[in-house]
Amino acid sequence: MTDGRRSVRYDAALACRELAAADPKLGELIARAGPYSVKLKSQHSPFEALLESIIYQQLHGKAAAAILKRLLTLFGEIHPSPEHLLQASDDMLRSVGLSASKSKALRDLAAKTLDGTVPTLIQIRRMPDDEIVERLTAVRGIGKWTVEMLLMFRLGRPNVFPITDYGVRKGFSLTFKKLPKNKPFDATMLAKPEEMLRRGKRWEPWRSVASWYMWRACDLAGKPSPPAE
Repeated sequence: MTDGRRSVRYDAALACRELAAADPKLGELIARAGPYSVKLKSQHSPFEALLESIIYQQLHGKAAAAILKRLLTLFGEIHPSPEHLLQASDDMLRSVGLSASKSKALRDLAAKTLDGTVPTLIQIRRMPDDEIVERLTAVRGIGKWTVEMLLMFRLGRPNVFPITDYGVRKGFSLTFKKLPKNKPFDATMLAKPEEMLRRGKRWEPWRSVASWYMWRACDLAGKPSPPAE
């Protein structure tokens, strides 16, 4: 039995070699952290993937998983269609543990899927990253970070750089900034987006791979900061 995860379509070994050549300090981190081992999550439609993202926002993983399971059970052990979600009463959605704000977000997601704002899986595979971000952040409750995680861990896009992610910012600081020794890491030490973007130009077109190694830098420092997806 497998969990349905699959390898990325791009050549991760080539990405690591090119990143190390373009940025030797990143190359040192890659050598310490070991091979790139990302496996993509199952290819749900954008509607289904964002439905899960909304449910998981600001909740402990086990609590969110329980709500998702109850929601799927409510609709016959499958993801509801946008039509079914719009037809569901507030009481039905409350019964599975959804808050009022998340119910509104899910209804907006359903409506924007039906009007074409949220693309189908076939459509989204052909769309550039920037357009995907623009379209999906039009949905209530969906921010750029959520879309970036979808791009990286569901669609397997190679050049995503989530500069607002705490773990990526921290890993960048640990790797590239001269931090005071024997002082606990705090928010004042986090890298600024501008300096991240400047250095990140060296990493194109493999910024997703470089970002993953920023999370690994946190692991190596003894404070794991994995991506939330």
